[in-house]
Amino acid sequence: MRILLTNDDGAESPGILLLADALRGAGHRVFMVAPSSDASGVSHSISFFKGSREFAEIGRDSYSFDGTPVDCVVVALRGGIPELNMADGTGVPPDVVISGINRGANLGTDIVFSGTAAAARQGAFCGIPSLALSLVYGENWHWDMAVSFVIERLDEMLAYWKKDSFVNVNIPNRGEKPLALVHAFPSLRYYNDRVEIAFTPNGQRYCVAKPEDISARPDQGSDWNTVAENNASVSEIFIHPVLLKDVNQRR
Repeated sequence: MRILLTNDDGAESPGILLLADALRGAGHRVFMVAPSSDASGVSHSISFFKGSREFAEIGRDSYSFDGTPVDCVVVALRGGIPELNMADGTGVPPDVVISGINRGANLGTDIVFSGTAAAARQGAFCGIPSLALSLVYGENWHWDMAVSFVIERLDEMLAYWKKDSFVNVNIPNRGEKPLALVHAFPSLRYYNDRVEIAFTPNGQRYCVAKPEDISARPDQGSDWNTVAENNASVSEIFIHPVLLKDVNQRR
């Protein structure tokens, strides 16, 4: 397959570098375009009207871009990589867009904030099967395990893709591989952010937002519950807004 690979942790993150090497080792053609610095939590931000930004070659078919994860997908598919250029028909779009492997979970409501998820959503907007991959927080980062699991199960993960969706996968962060890849629905997550406030001698106020512990409603069959049981969760995420009356709500 021809794969466009990106992330929101930056072009030097082990999650993307190890995955790129493994995908190439498995025979795939990989084009990597990732933010030049950490862009976590930027959601679907696009850097319109902010001037030209550096698009730097950092290796074979690998580039860093001074922008958001969504910027990376747009630039790669709209002329930054001529071989993939969908804008004028001179290139051929990739078979798959993969975002990750992210450092930390993107479970349930996290998807709203996630640059990892947004990059996969942008690929799906272009009609390309797209996959967001995340490794849940743990005492250690078991990157080799996660990469190996993705390579083994990539076709199975992509089989969940449907038009107007992207596929969201969360891998538990343990030494052993997950017991299974389990279809799950997005969990309801609760955030407890706080703000630290400081004043300068002249009275100027400064505020810093700090994340606190995130909790989740432990519904059976949710992605949070699935990962807690040492399974990797896989969910299809619809990419378009819908009216609340059309949603089958969980209360």
